[in-house]
Amino acid sequence: MAITGGDVTLFEETFTVTNYDQSKYDRVARISATSADNQTVITLDINIELFHCSVSDNLHVVLATSLAYDGTKDDEKGWRDIAKRRGAGGEATLADMFDYVCHGKVYKFEDADDGQIIKAYVSFGGLLMSLEGPYKKLTPLRVDHTYLLVKK
Repeated sequence: MAITGGDVTLFEETFTVTNYDQSKYDRVARISATSADNQTVITLDINIELFHCSVSDNLHVVLATSLAYDGTKDDEKGWRDIAKRRGAGGEATLADMFDYVCHGKVYKFEDADDGQIIKAYVSFGGLLMSLEGPYKKLTPLRVDHTYLLVKK
């Protein structure tokens, strides 16, 4: 189910939540989830005041380079300003289709010993994500800014 064209979408997958841990912080939970094909595992810190999920929930996860449908880079004002313009009659964005949106940076990669599995790390202002899966699925990711978009 591709939602965008061109080079906007870096990664897109549906996951089932397998673990939910809120023991360390009041407003943050760390979830673990496995993709439908059991090849990819995500660990994600989420702000539960903005987005709540439970074990066995299905989550549609997208990593994208831009919120614009045509792939144009966002201007220097930031994605929240884009959302405000939307309310004032501006253009629709990918964020309109999702329940939870974060902006962050892919900052590190680790390769497995066999060379077939890769693990990518992303920081969203202190909320962390790791994504582990086949090299072929995660190849589009690079050390760069990205948007995380999640919906149930």
